[in-house]
Amino acid sequence: MSDPFSAQNSSLTLSVSQLNRRVRTLLESHFDFIWVEGEVSNFAAPASGHWYFSLKDDGAQVRCAMFRNRNQRLRFTPGNGAAIRLRARVSLYEARGEFQLIVEHLEHAGTGALQIAFEKLKAKLLAEGLFAASRKKPVPHSVSHLGVITSPSGAAIHDILTVLRRRCPGIAVSVLPVAVQGTAAAAQIARAIENANRWQRDGRVQFDALIVGRGGGSLEDLWAFNEEVVARAIAASALPVVSAVGHEVDFTIADMAADHRAATPSAAAELLSPDQRELQQGLRNLAGDLMRLLRRKLAGAAAELTYLRRRLRHPGALLREQAQRLDDLEQRLTRTQRTVLTRHQAGLHLLHSRLRAHSPLPRVRHLQRDADTHAVQLQAAMRQRLQAADRRLAHLARVLDSLSPLGTLQRGYAIITDNQGKVLRDAHNAAVGDEVRARLARGLLGLTINEVD
Repeated sequence: MSDPFSAQNSSLTLSVSQLNRRVRTLLESHFDFIWVEGEVSNFAAPASGHWYFSLKDDGAQVRCAMFRNRNQRLRFTPGNGAAIRLRARVSLYEARGEFQLIVEHLEHAGTGALQIAFEKLKAKLLAEGLFAASRKKPVPHSVSHLGVITSPSGAAIHDILTVLRRRCPGIAVSVLPVAVQGTAAAAQIARAIENANRWQRDGRVQFDALIVGRGGGSLEDLWAFNEEVVARAIAASALPVVSAVGHEVDFTIADMAADHRAATPSAAAELLSPDQRELQQGLRNLAGDLMRLLRRKLAGAAAELTYLRRRLRHPGALLREQAQRLDDLEQRLTRTQRTVLTRHQAGLHLLHSRLRAHSPLPRVRHLQRDADTHAVQLQAAMRQRLQAADRRLAHLARVLDSLSPLGTLQRGYAIITDNQGKVLRDAHNAAVGDEVRARLARGLLGLTINEVD
């Protein structure tokens, strides 16, 4: 590539935009990716999602830009004053002619970013009580169906199946295949745990426990088991979960959230499976105990049978004895019934005599005669009272008729009223032209006054 600032181009006049573009091209072509360490200042995260900040040390500073598609992969956001180490490309922001670094990756200086993210998530979940011993479920003593959440092609499933075939080949194993590293691994592991619990609730399968794990590796390789979504899925599982991540020295967030941690996948298989040789020896011991118990039971039963045989009497003799006893009871019952009947008959005669002595029939007849006499007297008194009332009513009717104004009207008189219905008793209360009404013995007359005297 030719030098844009060589002698042969010294007479060329450049615009500012051309100059900045050539400088940017020169910087980007002469520098590969570099690692730079310093302190963050002037950190800004606008709505676009990109990050802009300065990286400085005691003697200088440089502007940095980390675009959204890169910073979304980080598990922390650097703040002002944070000591970081970043991997970047050297470039120039042409619009302002500003030298800058385009950041591809950054992490805390000193301690690795993954370790810091691990400790941060561990402290958060510990404060929530997610690792409390009180919420951990016991590992089942007897397992008939085991769910294994791991890579179907990894060493972990091979180790688990090898141990189970050796120790207890009767245990059924269902593999729920997932990725165990990479960006999609954590979501797949959490979803597999949730699916196993949902299938259990729906009655589609009957798991006794789940193993979640993989073989050993670096912190980055095991990182899927340090994700929050996996820890919460394990804690929410109604099924007991045994974690088996990595080797004995490896320890993950999933181990802390699980109901039990196994150092390796093989150790998890041994934890959940009884040794068939021990079971066989236990069965042999139980069989021996059962045979000894049966022999004792049979010997005791034989002795009891011999004793009962000596006491056993002929059934015919027992039947004759029972028949005689039955006849005796029948005679006693007959005598008792006769005695009871005689006593009850005597009592009945006595009660009958008392009842006749206290019979109410004479009293009822006497009261009936009194009632008949009173009824005759009542009818006579009522007739007398009615006749007296009729005579008084006729007398009062004659008196009322003599005082009634209707009788006066019958003799040719009339009652004069004004328009308001008031009776006129004085000629001065009327005037010529007034309309009045005259009530006769039969009917009304409407009149007009022509003269007042």
